[in-house]
Amino acid sequence: MESATAFYSGTEVIQRSISVDDTLTIKAGNVHSVYEISQCLQFINSNEFKKVALQFPDELLGDSGAVIKALEEGTTAKIFVLADTSYGSCCVDEIASQHANADCIIHYGSACLSPTSRLPVLYVFGQQPVDVAHCYDQIVKCSQDSEEPVLLMYDVVYAHAIDELERLLHSTHPGVIVSKVNASPSTSSNSYRASDAVKPTPLDDEHTSKDLSQDKDNSSSLLSKDNITDSSLSVDNTATNSASSQCHFGRTFTLADNCTIDDYAVFYIGSEGRTLTNLMMTFNKCPFYTYDPRTQIYRRETLNVNRALMKRYYLVEKGKDANVVGIVVGTLGVRDYLAVIAHLKEIIKKAGKKSYTFLVGKLNVAKLANFMEVDVFVLVSCPENSLLDNQEFYKPVLTPFEMELACNRAREWTGDYVTDFRQILPGASKHVPLPADNTPSETDVSLITGNLRTLGTDDDTESSGVDAKAVVARDNMAITTHTSAGEYLAGRSWRGLEQDLGNTPVTKAVEGMKGIAAGYANETDEGTQV
Repeated sequence: MESATAFYSGTEVIQRSISVDDTLTIKAGNVHSVYEISQCLQFINSNEFKKVALQFPDELLGDSGAVIKALEEGTTAKIFVLADTSYGSCCVDEIASQHANADCIIHYGSACLSPTSRLPVLYVFGQQPVDVAHCYDQIVKCSQDSEEPVLLMYDVVYAHAIDELERLLHSTHPGVIVSKVNASPSTSSNSYRASDAVKPTPLDDEHTSKDLSQDKDNSSSLLSKDNITDSSLSVDNTATNSASSQCHFGRTFTLADNCTIDDYAVFYIGSEGRTLTNLMMTFNKCPFYTYDPRTQIYRRETLNVNRALMKRYYLVEKGKDANVVGIVVGTLGVRDYLAVIAHLKEIIKKAGKKSYTFLVGKLNVAKLANFMEVDVFVLVSCPENSLLDNQEFYKPVLTPFEMELACNRAREWTGDYVTDFRQILPGASKHVPLPADNTPSETDVSLITGNLRTLGTDDDTESSGVDAKAVVARDNMAITTHTSAGEYLAGRSWRGLEQDLGNTPVTKAVEGMKGIAAGYANETDEGTQV
């Protein structure tokens, strides 16, 4: 029959060839320079690593074979490529590397530069082409168009051209501040650029510090619920030893005396994406000018940052209205992620809400749609992956900073925005202590629903020590207490798989069909079973 041509046998499916777009792959002769093979070999051999994990973004996987071949020519270490990353490709996938017992990770391509905690990491950003002369002309034009002094920032894939740009600007426009990518912002960090090949101090992930002023040798370890690591206080988004030197998102720069970053205009080299959005939300008082090396287009960004901030404030209001909060773990590699989860649980509990923790891998709409009893979600992720487009999701997805705005009555909305969750932890620059435990609860009116809502719990009504379905004796009566999520679950017609012991007949296991759905082994060509 002619209709049978729409189906294929198992052999045809297996032997079918698929066309792959290889326009992003580079020529074999450029592998050593673009992927900095000599620096990678120095990193591997000088530290005597035996198993090396390579992490590529999807667009660079086509070059992985050539990179492995080049590396194997200069080392005896076992080298392998990580498969699909657990979370975003910009984050170092330490978990997948540890499953393979890797000694270190070499991360290729664009990176968010979030500090890691478990394995030594070498960043190789690659060398995307950029016309330095044309880019220099656009920076000069920006300095003429802008009334503010210029701060130069860029996507990490263009870091290879910054030294030449800085040399040209120094002779003609010394007032332009050039930021430098700093993949190892502190001496205790495990992250390195290709030029760094220092073996890090071994870490103990189970160690927790009780006092920030002691145990400096173990400052990279994760801390307990109420503390953060000493090293994280000295890196991103905090000032260094000099009052004018700052490090934000792995980028270090020194401002002029008596100036803040709000006094500058930012010139960004790179295309539109999460990195630019993250910078614009964080430095929302600075005018932004961008130059895309791929299209050679220079323009002033016209994104209405105030409108974007108001959209985020709407999510804060949704967080205040919520009774059940889901904490979604969106990273297992960024340092202090356990500390911020514990911090979120504490502030949510003190706000009189219930929290549940979800570990779902890569986030998508379908996964979160399974938990309709949750009112809002909080995504613990790197700064570049935390700002999601909430139009796709059934329930709002907040950042840790937005959830703290909703739950911490001592923190007020000022227009400043924090995307790095490590900066809201105790001891960091953006931390705001919680009100005292004896502070009475407050009642206000929701700006969304118009209903009254209560923020905080009173000592006599707090039920933190009661389980979700505990039976409590009161006035000679047995009262079953339920959380909002428990009541929602009890009202469902289907509550998940149930054992139903004693009512289900026991049957003997039988052998199933073999093959693929297009044609099982016990089926004939006509589609009938034998």
